[in-house]
This record gives sequence, C-alpha cells and structure tokens, in this order.
Amino acid sequence: MEKLIINAVSREKRFAYVRNNKVEKIIFDRPEERSLVGNIYYGTVTKVLPGMNAAFIDIGEEKNAYLHRDVLAKYVLSPERSIDKEKKSVTTFVHQGEKLLVQVEKDATGTKGARVTGIIEIMGDNLIYMPQGRYVAVSKKIVEEKDDLRRFGMRMKTDDEGLIFRTSSTSATEEEMENELNNLRGQGAELKEKTSTLKKPGIVFKKDTFTEMVFDSISQMPDGEVIVDDLSLKKILDGRYPDLKITYYSGKENIFTVQRIEHEIDKALKRIVWLDKGAYLIFDETEALTIIDVNTGKFSGKNDYQDTVLKTNTLAAIEIARQLKLRDIGGIVLIDFIDMKNEKDKRHILETIETEFQKDSTRTKIIGFTALGILQLTRKKTKVSLSEALQVRCPVCDGTGRMLSAETIAFRLERELMENRNSDFEAVLIETTKDVKDAILPHIEMVEEWIHMKVYFSIQPSPHHHYVLKQFGNHDEIAQKARESY
Repeated sequence: MEKLIINAVSREKRFAYVRNNKVEKIIFDRPEERSLVGNIYYGTVTKVLPGMNAAFIDIGEEKNAYLHRDVLAKYVLSPERSIDKEKKSVTTFVHQGEKLLVQVEKDATGTKGARVTGIIEIMGDNLIYMPQGRYVAVSKKIVEEKDDLRRFGMRMKTDDEGLIFRTSSTSATEEEMENELNNLRGQGAELKEKTSTLKKPGIVFKKDTFTEMVFDSISQMPDGEVIVDDLSLKKILDGRYPDLKITYYSGKENIFTVQRIEHEIDKALKRIVWLDKGAYLIFDETEALTIIDVNTGKFSGKNDYQDTVLKTNTLAAIEIARQLKLRDIGGIVLIDFIDMKNEKDKRHILETIETEFQKDSTRTKIIGFTALGILQLTRKKTKVSLSEALQVRCPVCDGTGRMLSAETIAFRLERELMENRNSDFEAVLIETTKDVKDAILPHIEMVEEWIHMKVYFSIQPSPHHHYVLKQFGNHDEIAQKARESY
C-alpha cells in the first residue's frame, strides 16, 4: 500500500511518500530556497561578447543572466550546416538591446548570474515541448520503445519544433500524446502572446516545483492514496487524477503529526537508527562521504554466530537503503557490515541492497566490497541532504554536532499556532529566542491572519533555538505579560 501525505498549508511545503507503512521519501520546499531553474523570462540583451560567443541578458533579477550562442533559437534554427554555423560569431545571431524569451538552466552562484537558454521547454505529463528545438529525444530510461517513439515524434512535430519523450510516455497512447502536444502548443502560443505586451524585463512563467514533484511522485504510484491538507491543491489533483483516491484533511493538528511523519523526520536526523531485532546502525555524515556502521546490539539469533551476522546484515541492508532515500544522502557511501566469512553471504547482501535500490528514483551505483569488507556505493547528489536542509552547525559544541536551525523552529511554531486557529482567545504569548522571532517576524501578519490571534513574544536567550506557547488570553492580558517579560 502506497500513500502520499502532503502538507501544503504553510510557507514551508512538504510531502512524504509512504510504502507499506514506512516513510521512504520526504520532500521540503521553502520559499527562500526555491530554484529559478525552469522559470521563463522576457529579457533584454545588455552586452554581446564575441570572445566568449555569449551574451548577457537583463531578466529583471539582481544579476544579469549568461546566454551562450549555441542555445540561441536563431542559431539552432539556422538552416546552415553545423560546421558552417560554428564558424560564425555570436554577433551574427544576437545584438545588444534585442528582446528575447529565455529559460533558466542553472541558478545564480556567487558573483555569477543565472545561466539561461533560448530553447524554451514546456513540460507535459508525457512530453517536453520545444517551440524552437528541431530535434526529438527519448528518456534514457526507455530502451525497448526508443526507436518507435523517436519515429512517432518526427511525424508529430513541425520542422522547427522539438520533443522529448518522458519515461511516462511508454504507458500513453499515440492519441493521448497527440492531444497533449496540441495543448503544449497552445501554452507556447500563450507565452508568445504574453511577451508581446511586455515593455521591460521580467518573469513570464514561474515553475511550480513543489506541485511538479508531487505529480512525479504520484506518477510512480501504481495505486494507493493521497492525503492533502490544502483544498486548492486537492482540486488540481482531482482534475488530473480522477481515478486516484484523494482525501482532504481538515483537522487542526498538523497532518504530518497525525500521520507520524514528524516523528520519522526526528528519527531521520538522529545518528543512531535501531533495527527490529535490537541491532542498530550508526550514521556519520561528513562533507566528503557518509560512513554507516552496522552493529548486532541485542540481536543474538537462534543458531550460530554466522547466522546471526547474516540476518543482522540483511536487516541492515534493507534499512540502509530506506534511510539513504529518506535522508536524501548523496555522494560516496561506505557501509561497514559485520564481518562475513562466506562469499555466498556477501553476494546475498549485495543482491538485497541492489533490490532495495531498484525502488529508488535517484541513480545509485553499487561498487562492491573492499578487501576490508566495506561495501562501497555512490548515490547521485541532486540536492542537500535532510540534515543539511533542516539543521545548522551547533555553536555550543564548536561545530562537532548539529542542531535545528532557527528557520526550522519558526516553521514548527507556525504549524503549532495553526493547530490553535479559530479558538476563543484573542492573543498568545510565545517564549522563544531572538533568532526564531527574527525568522518568523517578517511573516507575522500573515500568521496572525491565519490564526485570528495577536502574537506577542518573550525573548529568552538560549544556546539552542526553541519556543514555548506560554499563555493564551485576551489582548490586554497578554500584552501586559509581554511587557513584563522585557
């Protein structure tokens, strides 16, 4: 049984993927960390650089964007042979002051602005449509139907258009894909019409990455249930997935708390993970790699020692795969299983962990056991791990440990306040640290509107971020308490 639990009613949006009552993936989406990748902008060329075969584009953001000649629409659509086009300078295809529609490929980093492309991609369920792409491509995950899809794509598109077939296209009919292509063409025409009325650089399409990640997760669920606490998102999902069981949660208590996801998040941040039989794992994350140690603990088994070792290592292999997905750990991973003398037992552990990672959408390469019995694997790092996203280095222990950040505590405070919305009280006094108050203060008017209460703070210096809902009451009473606390 599969479930998707979606918590989307506050600024920090989250969803959890649950299989057989075990959480396998948790996704966080915070406003200040949202990527610009996929956003479409109407820009103005500010400078053309023949030496770099590139141009800088004012897209209305803090830094100008970088656009290379090879991803200019005029360059791609040029009828000349590739070898002849490559000899021509960027000045042949673009000039200063020119208005262009561009899409972000890579976010700005440091002093560098975003990298953009003039080949616009419009995402569909089964297709990615490029009004000016000129080529057909198929997802690398598709093998058997690859040639058929490529031929079908060449028949469907015009000379200038481009198409990419997504993995889900293998389960769609040709009629469904033709209808989808026409819808995507319509979206492309709307974008073109919208830009014709614009006079200055700015965004014309903002990618809803959270909703797209929800769609991607649902597409990987053959059956199951979606539980969501946001009515507008439920309506979108109802229209898109009419045959899927979608439940709206309207309770006061946060949906992650009710579904025990919050508990799983706390466990996933701990260094020690307990297994069913009393054995346990120790996770040590460093910048270079992650080391996992397997220990028998209280697990003694019913037969000989090697039988106990094999059973413990098998339990560990299954849980390690789940934890790597849950914690979103990428890069080099070294697993110190309990020493196995038998090569057959080692093969069994390898097969077990390979089977578990078949369910993982992130590419993982299992290298094998070293001479010292350490299992090596690499997992593609697509974003920061769960601990990096939710925690900061602890100043109390001089960086040797980690603690929840002020932002994370502020989000937790928001959710607990939401659980007390529509009560009979007029105000609430919150005891917290200055950093937590500073994190929530820019949004306090919105929070007060949500909970229909005035929020007052009492600042308590502390080495770790925390909050306490000290008192509920009427305005005058709580305001007086807040003044007394300073």
